[in-house]
Amino acid sequence: MPDSANTDAQSRSATRGRYRFREYHVTTVPDPLALPAFTAVCVTGEESNCGATSGALHTPDELTHWIAEHCATTGHGLYEQTVRAILRAEPGAWQ
Repeated sequence: MPDSANTDAQSRSATRGRYRFREYHVTTVPDPLALPAFTAVCVTGEESNCGATSGALHTPDELTHWIAEHCATTGHGLYEQTVRAILRAEPGAWQ
């Protein structure tokens, strides 16, 4: 027996349909003209993080060198690393 408060429930269910969505595949390729950026932030500390940052560096060796210098002067040993790169999307085919 239909609920009087929900009188349009049957009409809504009668109009339901199935929808299929296709996927659009995209691959990403690093842009050869853009340099990647490596950044480290010192997160050593019990009450609060040190917060010293390396700034944007362009090779992993430069980042390791900055971390080594900061560790040598402060004794800090925990760092958060971020790597950024410019990517180009290359559209694929519908599936």
